[in-house]
Amino acid sequence: MREVISWDPTFEYFSEALPLPILWAEPGSIISWGKSVTILCQGNIQAQEYYLNKEGRTSRLYSQTVMEPGSKAMFPILFITELYAGRYRCYYESPAGSSEHSDMLELVVTDVYSKPSLSALPSSVVTPGENVTFQCVSWLGFETFILTEEGENKLSWMGDSQRHPNGHMQALFPMGPVSPGHRRKFRCYGYDNSNAQVWSAPSEPLELIISGMVETTSSSPNMSDPKTGSHLQDHTVENLTRITLGGLVLLVLGILLFDAQHSQRKTPDAARR
Repeated sequence: MREVISWDPTFEYFSEALPLPILWAEPGSIISWGKSVTILCQGNIQAQEYYLNKEGRTSRLYSQTVMEPGSKAMFPILFITELYAGRYRCYYESPAGSSEHSDMLELVVTDVYSKPSLSALPSSVVTPGENVTFQCVSWLGFETFILTEEGENKLSWMGDSQRHPNGHMQALFPMGPVSPGHRRKFRCYGYDNSNAQVWSAPSEPLELIISGMVETTSSSPNMSDPKTGSHLQDHTVENLTRITLGGLVLLVLGILLFDAQHSQRKTPDAARR
């Protein structure tokens, strides 16, 4: 990224005709410390120069000139640290003027602090309709905790921390009654409000298991599909037939063995006489 050392916002002018640029990060806006990330800004086809602005105390402005019309600007960060965490916006310049700033992008850097621990109360194994509360705990002085659910939806909840009588910081996330469905996996993070985009490492994953799911899944085919029940019944009859035939074979072999041994005993006795 090319950093602009001097920048006077009084020379900036905007054109209402220019659409807002789109700002995003790949592979995502939540990145582990030391990993690489690329911030991208996409304007209209007339865009010639892009500017990326980082807000906050460590405010920076980066610029990039595009060679082809309609190209998006790419601002790569090869080794991310907490210094890059923060809020970003971008805008572009074209022959028609300067666009307005994009919507804000929050770039979060994780694994800066040690991970908290996550548990479920009363248990991580619950029944449908039962209430469950997640507890995120850390001995560090985090002011806020984030609970995230893995999966397609990627839901998240924020909770203010409270000091436990034994000294640790914690946040409780009551989830209310759970409904039947697939297994759900959660993690939690902690951070200080003064650096809201600098997070701890994620907790170990906690899987919420709704009891009765396995039994319902395994028994439903026999109840709903008569072909499945008939197929299982055929296997049972076949197994019983095999066991019976095997028993008869063993019985016949036993009789033959006994008869052979009995005949051998009679032969020496006859010779003595």
